[in-house]
Amino acid sequence: MLTGPKNTNRFILGPALSGDTTRIEAAAGASASESPTADGAPPDSASPLVELQETLYASRNPTRRWLHQSRRAWIESVLERLAAERPSGDALEVGPGSGVYLPSLCRLFGQVTAIDVEDAFLDRARAGAAELPNLTLVADDVLSPSLPAESFDLILCSEVIEHIDDPAGALGSLRRLLRPGGVLVLSTPQSLSPLELIGRVAFYPGAIAIVRRVYREPVLPTGHISLLTARRARRLIERAGLRVVAHDRGGLYLPLVAEFGGEPGKRLLQRLEGRLCGHRLRGLLWTQYWIAERPPA
Repeated sequence: MLTGPKNTNRFILGPALSGDTTRIEAAAGASASESPTADGAPPDSASPLVELQETLYASRNPTRRWLHQSRRAWIESVLERLAAERPSGDALEVGPGSGVYLPSLCRLFGQVTAIDVEDAFLDRARAGAAELPNLTLVADDVLSPSLPAESFDLILCSEVIEHIDDPAGALGSLRRLLRPGGVLVLSTPQSLSPLELIGRVAFYPGAIAIVRRVYREPVLPTGHISLLTARRARRLIERAGLRVVAHDRGGLYLPLVAEFGGEPGKRLLQRLEGRLCGHRLRGLLWTQYWIAERPPA
């Protein structure tokens, strides 16, 4: 079961950097993009997507819940380790969605900024901003960010890049926003995983109605327009001028087992996931994780 970071001894981290004074700010940045939001929907359907995201981590389906909770556990464990190397550093989250990582980021880093192209997601984050006094929320597009270059010691971009039609351009922007020695934490689905392959059929109009009846909770089209293999993801990261520090994979979905296997089905998938992690078929695992560094000046 993927419950924490693997091979964290490979991390190469820059020196600790001091942060700015704390504040709350809801700033108007660049115009919202006309492309899908960071969670894969057009702007007029953002509210259902906020509800969807909040459902995922407490899903009544054991496999669906595990897939999302294990990713969250992996990322939060990595953030803990990275923050220990750069106390009071400045952090950015691109596409915070329902804001699941914002409390951890605000606890671990001195100043935290979150950007999104869709106001509904920022509004969701503002609802809890009173308890996060070092959080800044900005309406901005990662493809043409208004934020100053070299502003952040850490950037979190989880389950966002697959929704962007120019992942290479997004990675280039993320590199520019990082300070020398800064670290990018990136997660994105693997293009050949069974969940993504099945998803290409399951979200057709007739099929999605059946899927919703099976899960009995919000199910919406993913909006995954830029799915990457691990090889292509590495190539894009390196071409953006970032150095890969660590790479991991996790989460296994098999149709019917996930939908109807209940807790025994989830445990079976967890055991299979452990066997696949070092196997040549590891591309079947759903999520790929990357930790990449902007080389020091």
